[in-house]
Amino acid sequence: MSNTPQDCARELLDVTPIIIQAIRFEMRSQRLTDLSVPQFRTLAFINNNPGASLSAAAEFIGLTLSSMSILVNGLVERGFVARTVAREDRRRIHLTLEDEGAAMFAQVLQGTEQRLAELLHSLNGAERAIVLEALALLRPLFTPRAQSAVRALLPALEAEAATGAPPSEGRR
Repeated sequence: MSNTPQDCARELLDVTPIIIQAIRFEMRSQRLTDLSVPQFRTLAFINNNPGASLSAAAEFIGLTLSSMSILVNGLVERGFVARTVAREDRRRIHLTLEDEGAAMFAQVLQGTEQRLAELLHSLNGAERAIVLEALALLRPLFTPRAQSAVRALLPALEAEAATGAPPSEGRR
């Protein structure tokens, strides 16, 4: 099996939707809540970024600002999220989890994590170590800060792929 960057990209594009679908299925199968995946991801984002803006949440989730506003309104109405106006700029909204939202997030996270652990149980220890190592390698490549750095390197990476020669050290 070839291991070019294009092969890796193709495999990511093939496998990632399958994994996401499995996560969605496990979340829904718990029947713990009627949270949608975007609502859960929003709770996760706010949990990890207390005081985040509506714009930041929308960008992370991949929704328009108006769609995120509607989603957050629903979470506010359910008592999961608090929305406060920033003192320095009244147009800016800060989002934080209410106690009930934090508890719901923790419950869904724990249940989904448990079910995924059951699925991964079929892998042996060495295979799970490979998965963990691969995910650890991928995480920094796909974080928001790293994404802008990767975009800056893209021309050099494309040149490498076209010629087979690594980019010069000065361009890395």
